Amino acid sequence: MKLSTKSRYSLRAMLHLALNQREGVVMAREIAEHQNLPETYLEQLMLALRKAGLVSAIRGAHGGYMLARKPDAITLAQIVVALEGSLSIADCCDVPNCCVDPVTCALKDVFDEVNHALFTTFDSLTLADLARRQQMKELAEAPMYYI
Repeated sequence: MKLSTKSRYSLRAMLHLALNQREGVVMAREIAEHQNLPETYLEQLMLALRKAGLVSAIRGAHGGYMLARKPDAITLAQIVVALEGSLSIADCCDVPNCCVDPVTCALKDVFDEVNHALFTTFDSLTLADLARRQQMKELAEAPMYYI
C-alpha cells in the first residue's frame, strides 16, 4: 500500500507549517519552494485541509496559511483522512463481488486488522511528534565545526 501523492504532499506542507508556526502565516509559495511541491497543487490540498479545520487561510498580500490548532492537537491520521476520506489498505466490503460472504471471509478479517493497525499508528502520531523527529534528524545531519 502506498499513500497517495496528495497525502504525502499534505503531510509535508503541514510539517512545514508546524516547523514554522512561530512565524505565524506562511505563504503557499514558501511552502512550495521549501518542500519542492507544485504551488497550484498545494493550493488545492490546502483547501481540503482548511475544510477539515486543520489549517486557516489569511487572504491578502501578506496572507498565507497557518495551523488551525496546535501541532500536538493534529494527528497524522486526521491529515490523511482529510485528503483520502479513509485510511485503509482495502475496503473490501464496499466493493461489489469482492467476496461471497464477508462474514466468513478470512481476508476481510486480515484487512480489518491491518487497517486498524495503520490507523492506530497514524492516529498516535501528532504533527508535534513529526516536527520533533524532523528537527532531530536535521540536528544529527548538521556538520560539526571544530576550532
